[in-house]
Amino acid sequence: MKARFHRCLTETPILYSFRRCPYAMRARMAIAVARIEVETREVALRNKPDALVAASPKATVPVLVLPDGRVIDESLDIMDWALAQHDPLDWRAGRDDALIDTNDGAFKHHLDRMKYPHRYDGVDAAHHYREGVVILTSLEAQLCERAFLQGDHATFTDIALFPFVRQFARADLASWEQSPLLFTRNWLETLTQSPLFESVMAKHKLWTEPREPTTVDL
Repeated sequence: MKARFHRCLTETPILYSFRRCPYAMRARMAIAVARIEVETREVALRNKPDALVAASPKATVPVLVLPDGRVIDESLDIMDWALAQHDPLDWRAGRDDALIDTNDGAFKHHLDRMKYPHRYDGVDAAHHYREGVVILTSLEAQLCERAFLQGDHATFTDIALFPFVRQFARADLASWEQSPLLFTRNWLETLTQSPLFESVMAKHKLWTEPREPTTVDL
């Protein structure tokens, strides 16, 4: 885990987040299950605050700024950090790096091109949807044998993957509901309807940087 250092003027960790970002979702869920209090700063990705850019020059969410000035700006690293503090459900025992790598690599590649074909040249959204389904078929094979990817309860891998599967499903809901991925659809529904997920999806007012007080010459 790589961490930068940044000046932090609070005793509470600061989490820069965007409610609908799947990377931010999985980070928020790990922080929540670890029962760590953070100051959540909901940001607009089209108008990123200077404080976010100063903390992490790549300026993508999530970014966690710790009270000692360390900055963690990768979602999996934030999950690792949170669960190292407290892991009451033993999530770390259910980590499958191969599945996570496939999700963050090949599956995310197809997801982006299926959902945002206008951003890429010569892209066939339907093709990328089909390729995404092919990848999810490997999850289906596991989920037909057990409720979650590593057993009878959700763990690190489920939480790391499902926000992206949720985004994939919502991009073409009609096709998703007709897909043969019955067990994957049930798995996704269980996770998205969980009290934990609902709690981290609470809406926050958009955070704006405090302005310097202005003085008026009389």
